[in-house]
Amino acid sequence: MKKYKRNLITAALPYANGPVHIGHLAGVYIPADIYSRYLRLKGEDIIFICGSDEHGVPITIKARQEGISPQQVVDLYHQMNKDSFERFGIQFDIYHRTSHPTHHKTASEFFKTLYDRGEFTEKETEQYFDPGAGQFLADRYITGTCPKCNYDRAYGDQCEQCGSSLAAMDLINPKSTISGSVPVLKKTKHWYLPLDQYEGFLKKWILEENKHWKSNVYGQCKSWLDGGLEARAVTRDLDWGIPVPIEGVKGKVLYVWFDAPIGYISATKDLTKNWADYWKSKDTKLIHFIGKDNIVFHCIIFPAMLKVEGSYVLPENVPANEFLNLEGDKISTSRNWAVWLHEYLDEFKDKQDVLRYVLCANAPEAKDNDFTWKDFQARNNNELVAVLGNFVHRTLVLTHKYFAGKVPGQAVPDKYDLEVLSSIAAYRERLENHLDHFRFREALKEAMNLARLGNKHLADSEPWKIIKTDPDRVKSILYTSLQITASLVAIIEPFLPFSSRKLAGFLNVEGVAWKDIGKKDLLRVGHEIARPELLFDKIEDEAIQVQLDKLENSKKMNEMKEAGFPAAKDEISYDEFSRMDIRIARILSAEKVPKTDKLIKLDLDTGIDKRTVVSGIAEYFKPEDLPGKQVTILANLAPRKIRGIESHGMVLLAKDPSGKLIFVRPDQETSNGSAVL
Repeated sequence: MKKYKRNLITAALPYANGPVHIGHLAGVYIPADIYSRYLRLKGEDIIFICGSDEHGVPITIKARQEGISPQQVVDLYHQMNKDSFERFGIQFDIYHRTSHPTHHKTASEFFKTLYDRGEFTEKETEQYFDPGAGQFLADRYITGTCPKCNYDRAYGDQCEQCGSSLAAMDLINPKSTISGSVPVLKKTKHWYLPLDQYEGFLKKWILEENKHWKSNVYGQCKSWLDGGLEARAVTRDLDWGIPVPIEGVKGKVLYVWFDAPIGYISATKDLTKNWADYWKSKDTKLIHFIGKDNIVFHCIIFPAMLKVEGSYVLPENVPANEFLNLEGDKISTSRNWAVWLHEYLDEFKDKQDVLRYVLCANAPEAKDNDFTWKDFQARNNNELVAVLGNFVHRTLVLTHKYFAGKVPGQAVPDKYDLEVLSSIAAYRERLENHLDHFRFREALKEAMNLARLGNKHLADSEPWKIIKTDPDRVKSILYTSLQITASLVAIIEPFLPFSSRKLAGFLNVEGVAWKDIGKKDLLRVGHEIARPELLFDKIEDEAIQVQLDKLENSKKMNEMKEAGFPAAKDEISYDEFSRMDIRIARILSAEKVPKTDKLIKLDLDTGIDKRTVVSGIAEYFKPEDLPGKQVTILANLAPRKIRGIESHGMVLLAKDPSGKLIFVRPDQETSNGSAVL
């Protein structure tokens, strides 16, 4: 394996259109953080880069849905995700953002370099256009019927029902998500990266020189290359993004897949003035950590861009993971079928390492895998608590009980103790082999096996039974256990950084270097340790049931949405609810509002006054049928004029999926003015 002078580690830039969830963590950020921490522990030169991907259609869609600007969207989720990563212990050297001026400048210069050299091809094509909205439609702004599975809400780039990749032109009965109208085809001009011209280089570089890549990554790349590459557009018709830096060109931006990976470069520029040492030196090992949906961009398109530009290093490896499912179903942000990182951190305080452990132990390294809350609980209680926590706690408690919290000397060396001590270095070597080849699940198993060795050594030796008859033997047993515990500080640090720091505190040490794992006298005789606490505690059934109930509620809401019911609104506080004055009123008279089809003027007796309310119910009720009926009204809604009539309040109605309206009213007669509590 080639020796490099420095390491440049990147983690895929998450879209700043929503919070991070466990699928992102298991696929990208936990393995990237484990690897980066491992290299730091070894004392290697490393920088770890990430940031928010803040351009592209998902941002504009989110802004439109929430009625705010794209900038407000990215500002909100950039900060939310940055804070969540920090609380979770993901140790980036910089968490940048693609809306930053440095990135705009870097991406524009990169494009201009290739444009000036004539590396792009210019094409005029037909693209869907929404005449009512007056804009071209990006793939995600078009929905229609999937030609492969007949799902009637497929997007212009993908069908979420069958997972097929699509082109907008493939959709049956396409419509604009902006206006709901049928789009028309209109000619537009764009610039393309001719990937077909780089097939020779990519085949040699990937299929011959990078056979050491993970099989899932290598296999997907081979499939793309065997199928033949086509030119890919590098510009789009949008008003949110980096403007195309060609004089006279307006209303076009750099395609997000072109500008986003350049974000790694711009982030490094803002991190260090020596950025070129990491990006333009053959002594740099560049590693991209990504999910499988980003393989084509990081293994084919971005390397082609870097190769064509000519001055940048290419990735040495791209260890992409597969997808993580949740309770047997695909994680979906639109269906709220996810475990959101910021919510987990609020609900499971001080349990960052539990989630890190479970997601690593169950990581989708070679195939899709499943996260369940029951497995989360079992791994915490049966592995972290019962294996690692149990060994540490027994060792420290017995040291305090028998030797006043000080490391005892090896009064009577024992063959078993010496064998155990001499084996610790082998655990480090096996860990290094797994981590160097991105086998994080196996590495974590090896780390836990050292704790299992410690437990077995204690159980076999039974110091609590021989303390009165052979105290010198107990000294040797606990000395051995304490050396294992000290090595665990370093061995678990890449995986469980919070627990490693806590364990170091128990041992009264600053930390343990990777090279010192298994070192003789890691804790010297006479060293005083702190009073022990529990390293982990059990997670009870009640806490798990709360999470299962949340998912069940999401499932019910999705079923209601599919049935045509409106989505639930954001929760309000009790104080907000208590400000609403909801009362029972009686309709005194009713008449159609002239020159309208939907409005009826209702005169009401609210018990506290007589008032008029205008309501859009004429399609469902006849005015002559309404007098005498009791209804429920929001009595303290501010008055407003509707068709010249002052309407003071709102009549409450229910709407079923067919659109039919039904009065919300008491099931028996009650006094007008009765308050709804």
